[in-house]
Amino acid sequence: MVLTPCGLMLLLGAWGIRRQDAIWRDEAVTYDMAHRSLADLWPTLQHVDVVHGLYYVLMHAWFRVYDATLGGSLGEAVGLRLPSAVAMTAAAAGVALLGQRLVGRRAGLFAGVTFALIPVVQQYAQEGRSYAMVCALVVWATYVLVAAAERPRRKLWCGYAALMLSACLLHEFAVLALPAHGAAVILARLPRRVLRAWALAAAGVLAGLAPLAVFSTRQSAQLSWLVWPDPVQLLTFAVLAVLGAGCARIRVRSRGPISLRALALPLLLLPTLFLFLLSYAEPAYVDRYVLYYVVGFALLAGAALARLLRPAGERGQTRARWRRRTMALVLVAAALLPVDVHLRSADSRVDDATAIARAVREVAEPGDGLLFLPARRRIWIAPYPHRFRGLRDLALAKSPVASHTLYGTERSGTTIRARMLAARRIVVAADPDGQPVDTDDQEIAKRATLREAFEVCVSREVRGARVTVYGRRGECDGPR
Repeated sequence: MVLTPCGLMLLLGAWGIRRQDAIWRDEAVTYDMAHRSLADLWPTLQHVDVVHGLYYVLMHAWFRVYDATLGGSLGEAVGLRLPSAVAMTAAAAGVALLGQRLVGRRAGLFAGVTFALIPVVQQYAQEGRSYAMVCALVVWATYVLVAAAERPRRKLWCGYAALMLSACLLHEFAVLALPAHGAAVILARLPRRVLRAWALAAAGVLAGLAPLAVFSTRQSAQLSWLVWPDPVQLLTFAVLAVLGAGCARIRVRSRGPISLRALALPLLLLPTLFLFLLSYAEPAYVDRYVLYYVVGFALLAGAALARLLRPAGERGQTRARWRRRTMALVLVAAALLPVDVHLRSADSRVDDATAIARAVREVAEPGDGLLFLPARRRIWIAPYPHRFRGLRDLALAKSPVASHTLYGTERSGTTIRARMLAARRIVVAADPDGQPVDTDDQEIAKRATLREAFEVCVSREVRGARVTVYGRRGECDGPR
């Protein structure tokens, strides 16, 4: 039963995993941090991205093995995403076993298959970030919770706490699964000793997470790019929530003390709702932060499908009705195919560091100056530093590694201007037109100097960026 969801998830995770070797900016950060030495990584985490610290350490260990064995043949993109594909396969197995334990074998099978077919699951199965690992840990923590509710044992509660703490240390917002688990325990009306055991385990998780949570508040400026929830992400949640609630209305017989609805509905609804409410105080809503909410939908949908698609003849169901419902399921899967194909294209992410590096290499000449607008786009260099060799970064004061930062530190606006005026040609890798611009002295100096003393020689737009060669006035043939 588990082999089918696992095989399907692994197949979908491997399908198009290279994504034309396109790496987007968040994955470039992972690549950069994972390839720093531990001696360099630790001081960097004290300044930035401490919430992903454990993930970077794990990826550092992974790349030590991958680069020495498979890296030369499979490339950077596969190395970044393969751990996520494996983690999501483990999550699919956990969903299937959870559905089997809650309802039955066929419910588990359908739940695991449904989970694998959800587009957002496939998206993060091919993402070089921590979200697939977090999802897998929450799934297995939920499975252990159900097992502990059925047969309370100290080692099960310790296992639950360890899995949840690991998920939270990989990403703090995994902690929002705890209210969903607590709601399931309360709704199941379990004995008080079970409720006390869960509360003690949850308290242990919170205590273990507290130092990281307190320290990470110093780095809250990293979320300054968030303004308000993405409407597409909200619509995705709303659709799954409505469909999940509809599936919950189909009566199924639960096997254990925790019913399917008591567990799946809180897991589907509560993490996202809490994160959405938190965004009123400080913008923090991104669907991947609580990706594990889709597990609740998969469990509900799996149980509903198991009941609706009973073998022909069972309890009077006709073969024709069974065929119609099966065909409807096939049509839904076919309707998702264009979305699945899009997720495996370079256009599915906000930018493409591979295409940007290639464009820079094509238009640049040895000795050209180099600028990034804004400075944080310097991360585009990380996966392909060799393609930027021979160019002089006119704004850079200290490299990302030397400064223990993600993007390096830049010189003053006055110094940047002077260095720009001493250059004959400057290659600029910038955000595409129409994006908000930074207003610090360095960015103002860059834009003003380009406008006053240079003209466009060549300009190319690639996914999520514009690469432009500027020359001193009168030295270009004209914009192209």
